Amino acid sequence: MFSLSINDIHLAASATDKKSAIEQVALALENSGYVKSGYVQGMLNRELQAPTFLGNGIAIPHGTTDTRDQVLKTGFSVFQFPHGVEWGDGQTAYIVIGIAAQSNEHLELLRQLTHVISDENIAQAMVKANTPKALKQLLMGESQIQPLKFDDTMVTINAHADNINTLKIQNIINLQNAQIVSTDFITQVLTETPYYLGQGIWLSDSPVGNIQNGIALSVAKNTFHFQEHPVKALITISYANNQVESFLSKVSQLLQNQQISHILKNDNVNSLVSRFTNEQNTNSPSPSDSLIEPSQSGITQDFTIMNPHGLHTRPSTLLVSTIKKFESTITVSNLDGTAVPVNGRSLMKIVSLGAKCGHRLRIHAEGVDAQQAISTIGEAINSGLGEQIPWVEELQLSL
Repeated sequence: MFSLSINDIHLAASATDKKSAIEQVALALENSGYVKSGYVQGMLNRELQAPTFLGNGIAIPHGTTDTRDQVLKTGFSVFQFPHGVEWGDGQTAYIVIGIAAQSNEHLELLRQLTHVISDENIAQAMVKANTPKALKQLLMGESQIQPLKFDDTMVTINAHADNINTLKIQNIINLQNAQIVSTDFITQVLTETPYYLGQGIWLSDSPVGNIQNGIALSVAKNTFHFQEHPVKALITISYANNQVESFLSKVSQLLQNQQISHILKNDNVNSLVSRFTNEQNTNSPSPSDSLIEPSQSGITQDFTIMNPHGLHTRPSTLLVSTIKKFESTITVSNLDGTAVPVNGRSLMKIVSLGAKCGHRLRIHAEGVDAQQAISTIGEAINSGLGEQIPWVEELQLSL
């Protein structure tokens, strides 16, 4: 197996374009003693012959045969570009692996990468890896991404509950038994108020303590009320990556079609699970989920996300709920991400923006209530979208 040192892994890099990314990778190879200074030209020339993008956000730039004499010893340099680098033909690279090979040693690397290229979840986890060790484990196949846990063991039906905390505890027990959440997750869920999705459905999650992807669902035997809203069921989500997006999209679809109450009456746990995980008709984007082309008219304003953990499920849900109050067509784009505008009424699309603390969201509204929409959405974002953010707390203390 090819050798990869922790020192050859570089996290949280940024590049304005492919050329800049390749030059960074080539310099790292040179500084590590793998190549001479002339190797970078071979890497750039190789890209002119054919792009080195493999798929799933991974590119492997390397030199031409003419510059093999610039290789001092075989080595690799791995760069993580969280914001992505345009690699041509509409492809975006998030992981760039520079190769310096004296002969055909890189073929072993390509064989090793097949498990990454074929598994979208591993590729996404590499982009989010926050330590060189974690990225190396994923790259080398030492760390596997577990599938989303949502089966009959994660569902409780006919729960004897007359308050939201009883449903919280039941969901926590199921998640904890599956060993996919930590004590930090439990503390957060127990202390935070769930978010009301509508039609008696509530959602709770935590920005910390998510070990693996999992969903717990508890359905009350009899409907009760919490904060003047009915409670029929509580969904608690643990998310290590975006595997939960399809589930959230399904829930959103069921709510929109007024089908969720009927499904919750199902006394067969396996049947209930299948109704939530059935992907039929969710892969073909509806008008409400489609990407929207930017318009030259309307009102546009930028806002900065100050939530310490970015737009995870809870604040994303509140943002979508705020947007749905208005008739205007509203799009949201992450200027520090792909900057592609998406429909603000789609929870899945908002979550997929991957907006972190400090990222700039561009809100565009077009319609009869566009100005009011921009103002209200801006206030919601600046106030933390249902979460306490440091500068708000400091302001409150100073008043």
